[in-house]
Amino acid sequence: MRRSLKELDSGLKGELTVTADMEALQESLYLDQVPKTWELRAYPSLFPLGTWFIDLLNRFKDLELWTSDFQLPYAVTLGYLFNPQSFLTAIMQTTARKNEWPLDRMCLSVDITKRTKDELGGAPREGAYIWGLYLEGARWDTQTSQLTEAKLKEITSAMPVIFVKAIPIDRMDTKGMYECPVYKIKTRGAHFVWTFYLKTKERPSKWVLGGVALLLQK
Repeated sequence: MRRSLKELDSGLKGELTVTADMEALQESLYLDQVPKTWELRAYPSLFPLGTWFIDLLNRFKDLELWTSDFQLPYAVTLGYLFNPQSFLTAIMQTTARKNEWPLDRMCLSVDITKRTKDELGGAPREGAYIWGLYLEGARWDTQTSQLTEAKLKEITSAMPVIFVKAIPIDRMDTKGMYECPVYKIKTRGAHFVWTFYLKTKERPSKWVLGGVALLLQK
């Protein structure tokens, strides 16, 4: 990013010959779009350039805070991780190693809390608190702790802190649960991350037909 911007600045000053890449960068900046050369080296995002840059800075700040003492944060903003699947897999690996359970017989169980990130008193003893997920096509009722209809004109709604832990597959109770896919961005498709089981009093098919999913980016 720094190099391409310096080259563009030099080109506009007449110190360098303006290339097609410089022109493409200039056009992207003017249109508030993430330049293709940056996008190829970054993470999936649908944000305009201004919002994307703020998001990028927030990611770095989050990682710097994490690596300052190498202690797991009270709640991990899952969408800020460049590879969220690896983090979720690490939860299973840690639990499997601790209890001497076979990794291929493990799965993730989620418990939707009623708290926000700022209301946490510390990290859990096992598993992790994750934060920054959004529900599309429905909303989470914190009073009944289950899926419910989305509010009028509400496309996505923020989720509370989610407690994720690893358990043996044979202990997972999927009755009265919706198998909710988790994606990095709204376009879904190849950006699949994981599947979380969410409580529902409705038939799961209702949410399947409604395309209900969790997103890591609003």
